[in-house]
Amino acid sequence: MRDEARRLADSVADRAAVADEADHVDPVMRKALAASGLVETVVAREFGGRFDQVDSLAVTVVREALAGVSGHLDSLYAMQGIGGYALWAAGDDQLRARWLPRMAKCEAIGALALTEPRAGSDLKSISTTIVRDGGELVVNGHKSFITNAGDADFYCVFGREGDGYSMVLVPADAPGVVVDHPHQIIAPHVLGDVVLDDVRVPADHRIGEPGKAFTIALATLATFRVSVAGAAVGLAQAALDEAVRHTTGREQFGVPLARLGPVPNALALSWVEIEMARSLTYRAAAASARDPLANLHLSSMAKVGATEIAGRVADRCVQVMGRFGLVRGSVIERLYREARPMRVYEGATEVVLDSLAKQLVKPYLRKDA
Repeated sequence: MRDEARRLADSVADRAAVADEADHVDPVMRKALAASGLVETVVAREFGGRFDQVDSLAVTVVREALAGVSGHLDSLYAMQGIGGYALWAAGDDQLRARWLPRMAKCEAIGALALTEPRAGSDLKSISTTIVRDGGELVVNGHKSFITNAGDADFYCVFGREGDGYSMVLVPADAPGVVVDHPHQIIAPHVLGDVVLDDVRVPADHRIGEPGKAFTIALATLATFRVSVAGAAVGLAQAALDEAVRHTTGREQFGVPLARLGPVPNALALSWVEIEMARSLTYRAAAASARDPLANLHLSSMAKVGATEIAGRVADRCVQVMGRFGLVRGSVIERLYREARPMRVYEGATEVVLDSLAKQLVKPYLRKDA
């Protein structure tokens, strides 16, 4: 599977610089991803996928190979899984049969709409509402920073329903759905806001039971969070490879830069940290493949560890490359920018550490503490 992913990445490497600056899905990348068959790994076998269910280790291995070449390709692949997982896990049979086989072929693109302008890590503060009206569900709200916004064929929208939280599938062409692109991040991304104004969909478009969608959202997180660590490892490795090529091919004071002053230390330390991150990531991904929810703590550790290491490695590699690491449009500059958002999305480092700390100390605290 790693070889498959590397072949795909290599085949579109010359397109990465263009695609990674795009704010809409790049057609060349989409066509190549579809032809590779790798999207089948994020869809269950009964709907045209490769495995009986999504395998966290497989997704992690693929993302490691893709992210080292193109953040755009990596995101497009991963979001086919993240955007459709809730539908597979708890959706109506007819909806699953309609959408999932098309997702396995990249004929349809999905999106998960959780975040809002005033609600990020604190999902319980969302204001989007879902109301039953006869045989329909009426959705009102404003979702923000949604990956694939504007290019998705449907959105799995998380909102309040009564005293609980529900999820509903909203086709992108449903009346009342408006997409805006009010912001762009330092590493360009297919990103936008989705405004839902009295959007009506059939009642069978609800995903799961009314008021109990937090479990679905958590299951999605548990399955895919560790794959972010895989992407971070791939990015860090690509940055180190770029730095090694530069420092071994450039001489200063009569010796290769790779043997001068603090440069060897920086390269070796980066190598050590990448291998540490890779080991933890694979362990966590294998555990997640067996039982995602029971091993969410390992996935969280891997996500924090690998993304923080990717940031440090990318920064060191820019430093050892000197002025050549600062050139706009270079591979290392693009990797440097792409490393930074990884420490924020799918659980910011501080939020994840807080959750891990609570789990760590809970057995030692009094029940009433």
